Parts: sequence; structure tokens; C-alpha cells
Amino acid sequence: MGLCFRKSISLGKGIKLNLSKSGPSISFGKKGLRQSISLNGKTRTTVGIPGTGVYYTKSSSVGKIKDAITDKNLRQEGR
Repeated sequence: MGLCFRKSISLGKGIKLNLSKSGPSISFGKKGLRQSISLNGKTRTTVGIPGTGVYYTKSSSVGKIKDAITDKNLRQEGR
């Protein structure tokens, strides 16, 4: 089992700075629905039922979206 570290610092109005072993991230939202974005381009949306511990998380990568847009622009310029 590996060692884990995580610290959340509230910045007010539903915004948190999250510090962990994998790097910092920012999250925003309210109980039951939160969106997180990390420095390396990963995003995570979490939807849950407050107080139950039941939640669903979907992860994606902003980098992949950015690369797809950049690639599309490069192909259009090449025409």
C-alpha cells in the first residue's frame, strides 16, 4: 500500500485549492456537484448524494481536447 497525501484549502464561495502528491488542482462547485482541474490538464466531474458516500466520477483530459483543436487548426492551415 502506498503513502497518500491530500490537503484542501477553501478559497471561499465553493472554490478549493487541493494539494496532493500528484500535484495541485482547483475545484469548484457545491455539495453534490464538483468540477476539478489539475495543472497537467486532467479534469474530473463528481456528482453525488450528500451525506451518503454515494457518488459518480467522470475523468477527462483537457490536453486531449486542446491537442484535437490544435491538430484540426493545423490541418486547415495546410489546405
